Amino acid sequence: MAVLKILELVGTSKQSWSDAAREAVNEAAKTVRGIETVEVVQSKAVVQNNKLSEYQVLVKIGFRVEGASGTVSRKKA
Repeated sequence: MAVLKILELVGTSKQSWSDAAREAVNEAAKTVRGIETVEVVQSKAVVQNNKLSEYQVLVKIGFRVEGASGTVSRKKA
């Protein structure tokens, strides 16, 4: 059984929401190993002069906890 940890990030892009999500995953991948899932939780945009100027997405990135067996072991004192 796998154990995943969830990391919340905000990705931004001048192009699109999908590029913003891709940017968040790419940045996370620089320091996090074993990324398995990404969920877009929220999409927003910044408007300047009546035009979309920046796309933003809040994502939850799931990655495998290394060495986790899915069970909790407790040592007796």
